Amino acid sequence: MQNSFFDRSLDKDYIHRRIRELENAKIGFYSIGLYPGSLVYNAVMQAGSNSSLLLAPRPGRELMGAFSKEAIQGMDRDYVVNMHHLAHHQEDNEWIANTLEDLILECDLVILSANSSYIVQDLDEACRLRKKLGRSTVVFACLAGSFSHDAVKNDSYVLCEKQPNLAFFTGFHRHGALRDPVDSFTANFCHPNALTALLGARMLDKLSLNIQVSPGVHNLEAQYIKAAKNMASIFAGFGYEFHRDNPGILPTLLTLLLDQCLDQAATVSMSRRDRHELYNAQPIALTELGYGVPRIDATLNTGGNMEKVRDHTFSQLTAMVADVRGSMMLPVTGQPTRNFQAGQVLAKFMRSQQRCPFSIEEFEEWCEKSDLNTGGLEGLKALRYWSQISAKYKIQVHDSSMINLLYTALFGNDQEKQFAFEVMTASRELSNYCQESVRPTNSRKYATALTHLDQPEALELLANAVIADNARKAIHDIYGIEESSAQADDPAYVQAMSSIESSW
Repeated sequence: MQNSFFDRSLDKDYIHRRIRELENAKIGFYSIGLYPGSLVYNAVMQAGSNSSLLLAPRPGRELMGAFSKEAIQGMDRDYVVNMHHLAHHQEDNEWIANTLEDLILECDLVILSANSSYIVQDLDEACRLRKKLGRSTVVFACLAGSFSHDAVKNDSYVLCEKQPNLAFFTGFHRHGALRDPVDSFTANFCHPNALTALLGARMLDKLSLNIQVSPGVHNLEAQYIKAAKNMASIFAGFGYEFHRDNPGILPTLLTLLLDQCLDQAATVSMSRRDRHELYNAQPIALTELGYGVPRIDATLNTGGNMEKVRDHTFSQLTAMVADVRGSMMLPVTGQPTRNFQAGQVLAKFMRSQQRCPFSIEEFEEWCEKSDLNTGGLEGLKALRYWSQISAKYKIQVHDSSMINLLYTALFGNDQEKQFAFEVMTASRELSNYCQESVRPTNSRKYATALTHLDQPEALELLANAVIADNARKAIHDIYGIEESSAQADDPAYVQAMSSIESSW
């Protein structure tokens, strides 16, 4: 998919004109949900009737339909009226709602703001219209923070991998806070072409004085982090609610959830088919975007050897980290994110029922009973496809142990759910799980051997490890301690780790 602000012309005069045009370009938001609606409200609040913005609600939907009556009552009426003006145009003295086609005709950057339920079909329709209208230099971006799924092929994937030139816009937000006239926010506009990322970020940065947007080239990783963050946010909400009387576990839990989101994204980055072009075929040097110290690391298992690979990440990693961290925090005022609230619901019902949900459908029923619409819970959608995603991108078990535990609590068999329940609800078990599950299997194997020096197998394993040239050959399937399984009297966290590692 060609997705650039410029065609392939080498005419310098045309390029001069085009760059000037982009300084006054319009930005369109299609399909207005809570986040894009709140973002636009912030822009209108700061700039009045902002001529650089156009909106188009999804057909059959109201512009403010995603907001509760209470939220709308708390909004300034003039700002809401201005938003309606941005979503309509006049034809024969009649106000007509904008469509996706109108946005592509009038704008140079169109944000497809639908969630994962609609984003694939919206992108297909947008590409069709762009070709039909001859608007090849309109750039498309998405916000969707979940994994896409091809029901025919039964294949789950990150959309930006299938469409690597699709831009991705993300940043931390709370819907209520975005409607605060003095609060400020950071965001990233990501595209694999550095120049497109730079120009798109500048356009979005001008929307509001309160929203600072920085460019980044890692659109695939950004979308993955968003999906992983939504799942992690559910666990964070569970931790805050269930362990509110045992706050010592929360810093460990939240730090691990954040780190694993970034660790997984690093692994996904290594699998990119366009990595060479990403770094060596850019129109401007990545250092000109501000690239430097911030990095993400990946540890890859290559033929039995563990290799650590370091990869440059966003020009301002702060915006992405803030998105992950912020979604896992209980705010002083207002409501936490919806995925966080789902985690709180999970904790309340697991405490009252003394068990994990029988199924994901039962968990959804718990959410609906708590007035939490599951249609907007991207974390739950991501969890449905987690087993396929982790296998597809070769996510290491020790880099995803927390999401694996949450997945087991929802999708495991009866025995696995029991282990997960014991670990998630007992502070000491959860603390031990956090400490031990992040260690690679080989690391724990040697640690176990040190505590069993009375066993010949353990002593032999350690002796072989000292002889560096022979160690790698000796540890493969020779000693029983290599593939030791959990025993019936082992603690719940060991049972849970053993069950998860045998399944992933």
